[in-house]
Amino acid sequence: MKRILSLYIIREIASLFLLGIAVFTLILLMGRLIKLTDLVISRGVPMADISRMILYLMPSFLVFTIPMAFLLAVLLAFGRLSADNEITVMKSGGLSLVQIMPPVVLCGMVAVLLTLAASTVGVPWGNSAFKRISFEMLKQNVAVTIREKVFWDEIPGIILYTDQYDEQNHTLKGVIIHDGRDQARPMTIFAATGNVGCTPNQQDICLVLNNGSIHAAGKGDGYRLVHFGEYAMTVAGPGKGGGIGRNETDMGIGELRQQIADPATPQATRLKMAAELQSRFAFPFASLVFAVVAVPLGIQNRRSGKSAGFSLSIAILLAYYVLLSLLRTLAERGTVPAELALWLPNVIFLAAGWYFLKMASLERSILSAAQDALLALIGKRSAVR
Repeated sequence: MKRILSLYIIREIASLFLLGIAVFTLILLMGRLIKLTDLVISRGVPMADISRMILYLMPSFLVFTIPMAFLLAVLLAFGRLSADNEITVMKSGGLSLVQIMPPVVLCGMVAVLLTLAASTVGVPWGNSAFKRISFEMLKQNVAVTIREKVFWDEIPGIILYTDQYDEQNHTLKGVIIHDGRDQARPMTIFAATGNVGCTPNQQDICLVLNNGSIHAAGKGDGYRLVHFGEYAMTVAGPGKGGGIGRNETDMGIGELRQQIADPATPQATRLKMAAELQSRFAFPFASLVFAVVAVPLGIQNRRSGKSAGFSLSIAILLAYYVLLSLLRTLAERGTVPAELALWLPNVIFLAAGWYFLKMASLERSILSAAQDALLALIGKRSAVR
């Protein structure tokens, strides 16, 4: 009997879970599709390359969409079971909510494993491959995307303006470049002429500038002015700035640990890497936490329908991500240890879910119980005063 019931609950969650992954992934992908479509129309990038780019983006999407889809699936599944009085039938057969939980937890563990695979293996692989193919496209099309009297910002951190541009010879006249890749020491370059090209090894994109000057911030409040006859500037390439180089999101677990343990790693970078390392493991377990939170909320959401279930899932996700983002920021600043900051949202929501489950088992309204607890807390504070 329990085996049949468990398979029934798993089947109910699984269908909604798969649908949720597809919908949420498509929603996240829509923001990228506009730019990817522009690559096809304006630059003639083959659809095969666009498909590869979408494939490389998938792991970073799945890290978010799997927990989102699982939360929504459990809310809708138990909302329907409650609305059709199937939960009441289960309870009348001697089953408690705790006894109904094992198939939900099993589904949650599957979601955790999928998210862990995407987070620890898929994300670094996908991010590195996406940057690599993006750089190859940029290197092939950089000369044809520059327009005279238009600010060019295809490479993050670099803004280029030119009065005249010869598309055939790739030469520039009246060049102004703002290089903000080093935020501590940004610089502005003026040049009479220039030329767009690649380094001899064909790995980097460079600008060869002639007869100009470099204006940069010096030490403290100092100011540096350098005049040059010829200046070769590498604007992008593997390991260079401008968003082309690797950062903590491109590194695997072993590399992150190695960089964190390396004394030569700057403190600010070490804190970011520590936060990234903890998030690779803490965030996937959100699915298991959501399993405990969603079951009692889904049962008590019996009359509101699917729209209310969707709204409730968005509210829970928003609260979770806001708390996670806040604590991650504190971890990256060194205010809170990364091990505590990144796992604390899971602990808080797990405690809330266990409380909700207890109230639902006692046939008490979660909202009423929360209001009673709040009033009791206010009454205690008033008595102390």
